[in-house]
Amino acid sequence: MIKKVLLPILDFLLFSNLFIAICAVAQGLITYHLLNVAPDKYILAIIFFGTIGIYNFSMLLSKPQDPKNSPYVRVRWIFSHHRLIISITLISVLCLIPLGLLYLSIEAQLLMIFTAVLALGYNIPFLTLNNQKIGLRNIPGIKLFLIALVWSVSCVLLPVVELEHNYQINISTAETLLLVAKRFLFVAAITIPFDIRDLFQDKLYALKTIPVMLGEKKAYIFCQFLLVGYLALLLLFRQASISDIIALTLTLLLTGWLIFKSNIKKNEYYYFFYIDGTMLLQYVVLILASYLAALI
Repeated sequence: MIKKVLLPILDFLLFSNLFIAICAVAQGLITYHLLNVAPDKYILAIIFFGTIGIYNFSMLLSKPQDPKNSPYVRVRWIFSHHRLIISITLISVLCLIPLGLLYLSIEAQLLMIFTAVLALGYNIPFLTLNNQKIGLRNIPGIKLFLIALVWSVSCVLLPVVELEHNYQINISTAETLLLVAKRFLFVAAITIPFDIRDLFQDKLYALKTIPVMLGEKKAYIFCQFLLVGYLALLLLFRQASISDIIALTLTLLLTGWLIFKSNIKKNEYYYFFYIDGTMLLQYVVLILASYLAALI
């Protein structure tokens, strides 16, 4: 009975991309937390609506020929709630326009346009190769780095640019690059398991993702390598407090374990809730660790 009530709610949160948008806001909050400054609610709103808009638009663009018979629960749900997804996407775009025009500096607006172009260029075939129209997704190995770059720009650079513009807070280039690098490595690591799950489909569509090029086992090792790189940057260049370092290290270990336990046989909820949820978990653990440190 409880499952029948909760499962539709979970499906709505995950497959309408509300959950991933909440995770994106959490990643933005991590940036503010690590910089020890108050969050900008307008930037967080832009990250939230921008994530929903881009993810939903990408899904609508990649509609398969027969979505009702798709092997993926997510695809079946999205296209059985087609009007709802379109409505949510339009609402997100309508919210983004005034937020972007009224509350963003020109530099931040340019960053928004840059990330939007990259995200849309992934799915829209605008390049010509051998008389065929292709999108950025068809360029070998680019998917992983494109996604990680978009997330890093949105959740790190955008807040930093606005902090410097609106509050004259001086954030060094080295500090910014370290934040971007760590976020890039983390997002890249949790993106690869999704490509491993889609390994056979990507081979069918001739998409040269990291797992297609390296193979499943080497792709899993590459994930752990990225997380180790994050940990090395975290420990060698200590920007954060001890409590923050401990919190981030714990979430890295848990993320590595979740990636290790993931495989093609895992259902979609494992990926969209547990793997993606590590982005939200990072912020929750950071706040808990800070609270406990204040009590000691």
